[in-house]
Amino acid sequence: MGRQTETVNCVHGAAFEALMQADPSTKCRMAAALRARWGAGRVAATADSLAPEAVETPGRPEKPRLVDPLEVPRRKLTTPAGQAALVHAIAHIEFNAINLALDAVYRFRGLPDDFYADWLQVAAEEAQHFLMLRRRLWSLGHVYGDFDAHNGLWEMAVKTAHDPMLRMALVPRVLEARGLDVTPGMMERLTTAGDLQTVEILDIILREEVGHVAIGTRWFRHLCHQRGLDPEQTFGELIAEYMPGRIRPPFHETARREAGFTEREMEILKG
Repeated sequence: MGRQTETVNCVHGAAFEALMQADPSTKCRMAAALRARWGAGRVAATADSLAPEAVETPGRPEKPRLVDPLEVPRRKLTTPAGQAALVHAIAHIEFNAINLALDAVYRFRGLPDDFYADWLQVAAEEAQHFLMLRRRLWSLGHVYGDFDAHNGLWEMAVKTAHDPMLRMALVPRVLEARGLDVTPGMMERLTTAGDLQTVEILDIILREEVGHVAIGTRWFRHLCHQRGLDPEQTFGELIAEYMPGRIRPPFHETARREAGFTEREMEILKG
C-alpha cells in the first residue's frame, strides 16, 4: 500500500508512520517518542489531515508466521519450551496491541484530544510490555518470531475500522479484556512451574491492562452518549451480533469492574 505524507505536527500522520514501521524495536521507540511529543505539544490532531486509508496489514516483521488460531500448538508450562511459547504468545498480543492503539489515533478523527492522549499512552505502555516480554524470551533462549502466531486481534481491527464505537466495544472491551480473565490463571500455573520472572512481568502487565480496558470503556460510553444510545444495551447488542457464543468463563470480575464493566454488562457476558 502507498504511504501517506502529512505535516510533521499531525498526530494522525505520525501515528501512521509508527503503525507501518515493521521493525519492532523501532516501532516501540516511535510509540514512546510520539507520546512524549504529544505531551510536549509538538503534535496535534489536525482537521486538514489526509483521510485515513484501509490498513489490511500494519508494519510487522516477516516472522512470526501467522496461522489459523487452531494451528497454534499448545505446550505444557512445565517445560522450558512451553514457557517460552507462552511468553512468545503474550509478546505477540502486546505487539498487536501497539498497532491497535496507533491505529485508533490514526484512523478515528474529530474526537476530543483526550482520546488521542489516552491511546498514545496505551501505545507507549504496550510497547514497554512487548520489550519486557522480548527480553524474557531472550533469556529463555528464543527471539520474537520463533513460534507461530495468529492474527485475530488485527483481523478485528479491520472489521471495526469504519466505526470507533464498534472498535471500543469489541477490541479493548472484549478481545483485550480476555487478558484480564486469563492472566491470573497463567500466573498461578507459572508460579507452580517455578517461572517467577515471567510472573513478575505478567503482574505489571495485568495492572496496566486494567487501565487500557478502562480507556476502551470510557470512549465506548462517550460515543454511545454522543449518539443517544444506552451503553449497556448497545454493548449487549454488539456482543450478540459480532461475538455470539465466543465469550466464555472464567471472568476476572474484580478486574473487569475496575475497568468499568457494570453489573448488567457482566450478566450479558455470562449469559
